[in-house]
Amino acid sequence: MRQILRFTSLAALTALALSGCAAPPQGDTPYKPTADMLAVLTAQADLGAKPIPDLTPAQARTNPSIADAVLKVEQQRSMSTAPMPAMVQDIQVQGAAGLLAARVYRPTAVATGPLPVILYFHGGGWVISTIDTYDSSARALANGANAIVVSVEYRKGPEDRFPAAHDDAIAAYRFILQHAEPLGGDPRRIAVAGESAGGNLVFNVALAARDQKLPMPVHELLVYPVASTDLTAPSVQENARAKPLGKAALEWFIKYYGRGPEDAMDTRLNLLGVTDLHGMPPTTIVLAQIDPLRSGGELLGEHLKAAGVPTEVRLYPGVTHEFFGTGAVVLEGKAAADFASEQMRQAFAAVPPVPMRAEPVRQRRSMRTHAAQGC
Repeated sequence: MRQILRFTSLAALTALALSGCAAPPQGDTPYKPTADMLAVLTAQADLGAKPIPDLTPAQARTNPSIADAVLKVEQQRSMSTAPMPAMVQDIQVQGAAGLLAARVYRPTAVATGPLPVILYFHGGGWVISTIDTYDSSARALANGANAIVVSVEYRKGPEDRFPAAHDDAIAAYRFILQHAEPLGGDPRRIAVAGESAGGNLVFNVALAARDQKLPMPVHELLVYPVASTDLTAPSVQENARAKPLGKAALEWFIKYYGRGPEDAMDTRLNLLGVTDLHGMPPTTIVLAQIDPLRSGGELLGEHLKAAGVPTEVRLYPGVTHEFFGTGAVVLEGKAAADFASEQMRQAFAAVPPVPMRAEPVRQRRSMRTHAAQGC
């Protein structure tokens, strides 16, 4: 009996020691996550999420996401897991090399005229994730900004390498300019928004609109954008082993989207290399403290301000990359979405709306609208 107890005690001590040596859910970082953020990161780990650099692109696309972790936390807290209400419709838009899947979100508030439009691009390093993964962000912006949000897919690496996603984003913007009215939107009040890799696409869309003499977005929202490919930046070093995004993951995304090392210096990926920022639209940049992309976003904000572009940069402490869509369970996620929505509302309010037509505009066949989905 004593021998059995001895072995049991040793096993318990061993398990305790191993648990003490296990990597924390947020990874190795000098910053402490908030309790809510830690709950989400812990849930993602419990779901079996593996480090992105250890996976192939196909495997990474099935890895449990932060969105999956939010759902788990809601279940743990006996909260409703229903998404924020919105009127949702799946359509297709024209990309640079074919049709792209897209989802239209309309707010639940009753509209009295054409609504502003937000063209939204999801994150995922141009390799993983879909409009489904970032559903909560689109819903929050639609209701918060009282606008139509069009969340658009784009081609991804390694199947379609740089600059495929960038070309698709610009083509999608051209499509929205032409089809805002059939969607019930106001063509004078179109903004662009995106997270992470999607934030990078947004900046490229605004830059292309300026250089190609297209109607400019009234506002651009960049949520922890990929603004720099400098892996020696302070935030990259501080958060090199952070979760859900670290230095090795950044290298992994560039490897699978880029055609070669030289692409990292292309100003479409390394936004800090763009020398002329005059004429860019008013900009909001949302950043997370525990994020290797933080330094690049801060510098981009400084460059925009130096060029005379009205720019607001808001840093949220104690949260990680991907926190923006966690508003259901993370206080800072809701605060960031509310702030971004208010920035959009102010931008839309500064532009006179298009006059209402006597009859509703018929939807054009080229939109190839699918059956509307429920809430």
